[in-house]
Amino acid sequence: MENPEFETYKRPNGHDEFLEWLQKLPIKDRAKLLQVITDTEQQGLLVAQRMTWVKKIEGHQNLYELRSKVAKNIQRALYFHVENGRYVITHGFTKKTQKTPVSEIEHAQTLKKEWWENHED
Repeated sequence: MENPEFETYKRPNGHDEFLEWLQKLPIKDRAKLLQVITDTEQQGLLVAQRMTWVKKIEGHQNLYELRSKVAKNIQRALYFHVENGRYVITHGFTKKTQKTPVSEIEHAQTLKKEWWENHED
């Protein structure tokens, strides 16, 4: 199993919601999340799952979250699988509740659909 490679999604309107959100995070939170992404790319998804850096979003096909935490700040980046080792991060959010908010999952679904519509050969 090849190691994953993450990329972010730049929407047709020019916005990359993940990168824009990342810029607004406190430096420690941003560094931790970027480290989780790097570690997942280097060590692979099986290790990442064991370490709980990544998790499948239950009840949703091909939707996952990258997870990081600094003190009480919990950050999540939602992503989906394209092909082989290619993964696209739709956006990120700061988690305030136990469950991932439905609105965030729906937003990721919207971005995923939009990505596919713009990337069909």
